[in-house]
Amino acid sequence: MRIYVAGNIVVDETWSINDLPQKGASIHGVKTSQDIGGKGANQAIVISRCGIDTRLIAAIGNDSNGRWIRENIAHEPVTLFPTEYSSPHSDASIILNSSDGDNAIITTTAAADALTVEMILPYLADAAPGDILLQQGNFSVEKTRALFSWAKTRGMKTVFNPSPVNPDFAQLWPLVDIAVVNQLEADLLQPAGVSTLIVTQGAAGALLFTATQRSFCPASPTQAVDSTGAGDTFLAVLLASALLRGVEPDRLALQHASQAAAITVSRTGTVTAFPTQQELAALLATRSE
Repeated sequence: MRIYVAGNIVVDETWSINDLPQKGASIHGVKTSQDIGGKGANQAIVISRCGIDTRLIAAIGNDSNGRWIRENIAHEPVTLFPTEYSSPHSDASIILNSSDGDNAIITTTAAADALTVEMILPYLADAAPGDILLQQGNFSVEKTRALFSWAKTRGMKTVFNPSPVNPDFAQLWPLVDIAVVNQLEADLLQPAGVSTLIVTQGAAGALLFTATQRSFCPASPTQAVDSTGAGDTFLAVLLASALLRGVEPDRLALQHASQAAAITVSRTGTVTAFPTQQELAALLATRSE
């Protein structure tokens, strides 16, 4: 079983501030870290740390940030494609962390936009029926649809995390097997026809809907320091837990995902805040609910 993640990879700059700025405000801040980020990269790295064969298809620019990304992601168990640079400039995110643990994120998409369907498909060519194509909301509706449509013709399972949200993503539900959305995305996109739907509700927990069950898992208690990447950790461990046990996402997968997300929010940074391979192995070894 292999997971292909078609998405983005960026350089995250994290800044500590007292409060999120209002329009027109000038504020002081402190740069606290620089890390690999981007929802595609985040999810791929955590999935690979769980022991799943993971391919990340994401564009990197031919610049200092691109070279820095390659040097650092080489330490992760994920395989990154393309091997060549796809854009003049790498994408980047500025993450503003307020003192109450909330955040706001500004992200560029030029490199991700430059990665065309025709550039992506060769890296999916060895996918087998039952393998997974995971996408987020960083691509256009047209690109996302084309990739999911291609995956369905190959017998792949499709997973969609439509964040950043686009109202037109609602057109894509017939192509999606598993959807992971937050409450805002669920209200806006009204997922219909998806066989497995997970709705995350932040500190409250998460809901699982299938044709035969409705299950709720409360969030694992923790002291939140930085919420960046928590949702990506949740999704990645949810999928990994189910795949490693050979089942569809279930309540135990929600529990594993909640425990992993609690680790992430208790630390600062992005990749550096994610649970380690050792932490994930121990967490996923638990079978009791």
